[in-house]
Amino acid sequence: MRFSFGLIMTAGALFTATPSHAQTFDPRYPVCMHVYSGANGGGGEWYDCSFTSLPQCRATALGRSAICDLNPYYPFQEPPRRWRHERSG
Repeated sequence: MRFSFGLIMTAGALFTATPSHAQTFDPRYPVCMHVYSGANGGGGEWYDCSFTSLPQCRATALGRSAICDLNPYYPFQEPPRRWRHERSG
């Protein structure tokens, strides 16, 4: 009975302990490059969020297995709304 309880506790601890992932997207930059190194490269894939514009990212990604996209965590600010004053009369 003691052995099975210890086995269950050990198995439960192993299944609940999962590695945590750091935040992939840097919220300071508006553009990210998703780099694919493939299975043969051994490096997997990652995001490089250090670009200020899409043309800058695309120039860096040229010739690589990568794609550029907007950073979903960048706090884009919408332009202020223009208020329309209606005139009566």
